[in-house]
Amino acid sequence: MIQAYAVHKPKGRLKRIEFDPGALGADQVEIAVSACGLCHSDLSMINNEWGDSEYPLVPGHEIVGTIAKLGANVKHLKVGDAVGLGWFSGSCMTCDQCLGGNHNLCADGEQTIVGRHGGFADKVRCEATWATPLPAGLDMKKAGPLFCAGVTVFNPLVQFDVRPTQRVGVIGIGGLGHLALQFLNKWGCEVTAFTSTDAKRDAAKQMGAHHVVNSRDPSQLKKIAGSLDFIISTVAVALDWDAYLAALAPKGRLHIVGAVLAPLSVPAFALIGGQHSLSGSPTGAPATLRTMLDFCARHRIEPVVETFPMSRVNEAIAHLEAGKVRYRIVLENDLG
Repeated sequence: MIQAYAVHKPKGRLKRIEFDPGALGADQVEIAVSACGLCHSDLSMINNEWGDSEYPLVPGHEIVGTIAKLGANVKHLKVGDAVGLGWFSGSCMTCDQCLGGNHNLCADGEQTIVGRHGGFADKVRCEATWATPLPAGLDMKKAGPLFCAGVTVFNPLVQFDVRPTQRVGVIGIGGLGHLALQFLNKWGCEVTAFTSTDAKRDAAKQMGAHHVVNSRDPSQLKKIAGSLDFIISTVAVALDWDAYLAALAPKGRLHIVGAVLAPLSVPAFALIGGQHSLSGSPTGAPATLRTMLDFCARHRIEPVVETFPMSRVNEAIAHLEAGKVRYRIVLENDLG
């Protein structure tokens, strides 16, 4: 049996449940959860903001732990291995996307908390391909957010060939953005942080920003017009997209990873004039996850976290909803 915390209706409180996961699939592993990050996407699923939540719902998709059980076909892992699991828990392994290494774009991909139970639990299951080994040197208590927030902002660096010579902006210094700053700094880029509050200015510079721009000050935005090669937006709210497109250099790209619910309103000439691009991406494939983790271990990159015991999950959610988190919450398993 698996012990977990589940929500039973939109915007409800999480309560402890017990459920039988059934027989372990031949290609699956069972992970004994050590800790699990709390992501804004968990909040969106709890509240059914995207319309695909099924209740009871056990959230949690920034999972770290150790292999507890192996399916009969799993040969590359062993019991006791430290692994992580993010937004995806399975993919078909036979489509063109999977065969091409883009498992995260599989049309039949299985999402860890969509139609199944996630990591606010003492155990969780996934297809073995998506249980990514943790390299030595990463702190298991802090590593969970790398499996969603981390790879979400790392993946575009790989997909769009961001180069060390480029000037890159990051919109939003939160759970995703604070990791993007660290990645881009170690990638070799000149990094500009956009934040709506000067209170985060010093923290942004400590995490790798060379410049900090107050996004609510039009004069500061005008000063950087035409200067950035790539801007990654990590926020989940609508912004003045014209102002950010104007900050792009010719052939620059505005890339969206924050799940903004409102449609993006972008004039065609804002793209045409400078040959600008507008794009988005999900989290990364297993190979990208491995590359990111190795990069983190090499450069000592880790999330800045606040920890709560899993039994205080409702308190942690309230802390997230209040916008007080610096910069990611991690729930430590105390479901014994």
